Formats: sequence, C-alpha cells, structure tokens
Amino acid sequence: MALGAGLPQAAGLSAEAPEYDLRHHGDAEVRDDGRELTDLAVNVRERTPPDWLRERIAASLTGLAAYPDGRAARAAVAARHAVTAEEVLLTAGAAEAFVLIARALSPERAVVVHPQFTEPEAALRDAGHRVERVLLRPEDGFRLTPGAVPDDADLVVIGNPTNPTSVLHPAAVVAGLARPGRTLVVDEAFMDAVPGERESLAGHRVPGLIVLRSLTKTWGLAGLRVGYVVADPGTVRLLERAQPLWPVSSPGLVAMEACVSPEAVAEAGRVAVRVGEDRERLLSGLAGFGAAVTVAGVPEGPFVLVRVPDGIGVRERLRGLGFAVRRGDTFPGLGAGWLRVAVRDAGTVGRFLEALGSALPSPSPAPMPMSSPSPSPSPLDAAPLR
Repeated sequence: MALGAGLPQAAGLSAEAPEYDLRHHGDAEVRDDGRELTDLAVNVRERTPPDWLRERIAASLTGLAAYPDGRAARAAVAARHAVTAEEVLLTAGAAEAFVLIARALSPERAVVVHPQFTEPEAALRDAGHRVERVLLRPEDGFRLTPGAVPDDADLVVIGNPTNPTSVLHPAAVVAGLARPGRTLVVDEAFMDAVPGERESLAGHRVPGLIVLRSLTKTWGLAGLRVGYVVADPGTVRLLERAQPLWPVSSPGLVAMEACVSPEAVAEAGRVAVRVGEDRERLLSGLAGFGAAVTVAGVPEGPFVLVRVPDGIGVRERLRGLGFAVRRGDTFPGLGAGWLRVAVRDAGTVGRFLEALGSALPSPSPAPMPMSSPSPSPSPLDAAPLR
C-alpha cells in the first residue's frame, strides 16, 4: 500500500513507502541559530545530570588510562531487571543496539511499527534489509491493533512508550506479537519516564524478545551514550559479535552502574510522577485551544504529539517567539501538521502556551485549563525471569 506524505487513511502495511528524513532528530532544531531557544524539541530531561551523578562521572576520570571493564555495570543492569549477566549487553546508547541488530540478524521480512523513532528503520536499511511499515492510525489513538503486523514477519520493531506519539501500549499486547521464529524488538528508551514502568517487558520471558533501554533521557546523558539490551543469552552473544571492543567508555560504565542502582531507580520513579503532573498541565492548556489543537492518543511519555493547522508556519512562528519544537513530518505516518512538544516545568509550559496562542493561525482561542483522562494500567500475564 503506497501512502502519501500525509496521514494514512487506514492502518496497514506499506512496503513502497514514501521517503522521509529518517536521520532527522530533535537536536537539529536547537543547533546553530536555535541554541538560544527554549528547547521543547529534545526529550532529554532539563537540569540533568543531577549533581550526585556528575560527581560520580567526574571521579571516574582518574582511571582513563585503563581499558573499560564493563563487568560491574553489566552485573548491576542484570540485578536491576532480575536477569543474568549473560542476558545483558551494554551499548553506546540505544542507537548502537539498533545498528547491532541490523548487522547481526538476517530477517526475510522486517516490519517496523510507525509512527516511531526512525533510527531502527534507518539502521536496517543501511544494512541492506528491505523494511515494511505498519502505520498506526490517529483515529485509533495510534494504538496497536490486533492483526496489524503480518504473521510471517520474522523481525518486528515497536517502541513503548512510543516516540513521537507518547502512546504506551499494554505489555500484554506487545508480548502478543511474539511468534516462533520471530525476533521482537521493543524500544523502551522512555519506559523509565512511566511511573512504575508498568508496561515494561524487560526481564520477562517472551520468545524472541529483545528489549532496548536508554539512560540518556531521564538522566541527561545523551552526550555520554549509555544504554543496554536485555535478551536471551544466545541473542546477546550474536549481537556482541557484531559489536566493536570496549563500546562503552569508563565514565559511561560508571554512570550506568549508578543509574540502575535501587536508589537511582527510586529517584527516577519520583521524577516520572512529577513529569506526569507537568504533562497534565500541558494537556489541560492545549485542550483550551479547542479544535485548533489535536493531541495524539493518550500521552504517557515525557512529550506530547499535537496536530495543528499550518504546522510548518506554526513551528516557524514559535521559533520567532523563542521556542523550538520537533517537526513531525520526518516520522513515517505523520505529516507537516504534527509537532512533538517536550514536557517541561509549569513556568515553561505557561510561556509556551502563550506563545502557541500567538503562533496558531487566527482566530485561535486562548488556552483554558482542562483535565485530561488518565489511562488505567493493564496487567502483564508473563512470568518474570528468575
């Protein structure tokens, strides 16, 4: 099913998909002339890393003469998810994991569920794989529907919560994508921004499952590149053979060990609650614009996807008013009317809503506070690993 650059008319599979700039990411919005803008385009939490983490990283610099030894960090990640060290692979951010998967696996029918982070598809294509797209529909709240993924797909990639839609799929639904002979890749880069990580599959026994995690978002470590994979030992060994030696630096390993400690996990949980409160404040303000602003689905991540009239013009006018937001037309399944907005503190949210009121095509109503419905958690009927 060939689709145009606008919104898909129905959920389905697209093999001859339109071209998108899969290499465009939010940081491009705040480079060069965007450095002075209030950054709502990048999903890294503000005012991070915290002081205690900076101090741990700084203390590691005295050992830079030695080659990195990842054993302690690997054991810490394994303890975090109640798995063995053999089920953990440390990576230079989740982005490296996508490249390793593309290099190590040989899928005959690779499917990426969109809209979502574009790097996994880019990595697969760069490795010479043919990629098909399942496009989720805005009228369905961008939620995964049963039967959307073809049964004979032997590699399926999905994000949870999904970037850029901020939709959190029930873990049982995602786990239901597993099939004999299929590799199921779940990008959980933003799962630590969900209170209780209630829909996480990390540490659950699901056949063919690869879970990817990033520590760059909540902890503000995008420049350090730290992430990891949780999968069965055979898959970990396969990915490790495609990986260069010493992929994570010594400071990165120290940061990783610190961020998966029980104390840090508890702190991330508290942060997730605060981010949720800030998100509800943003959603209430957006609801005040009425039909001029449409929010995608039920957001659960540290960002919100919205559709506005004249998206290109709105984004440029927001830049003129001091705000950078993420363009949506580089995500398969979305068009220029979609913008992704990072969740920030109350003061920043208030200033952004005022700017958005000025940037929207006239006439646009002033934002009025409204509460947004909260989704109910869904259980996962899968047995945890050890």
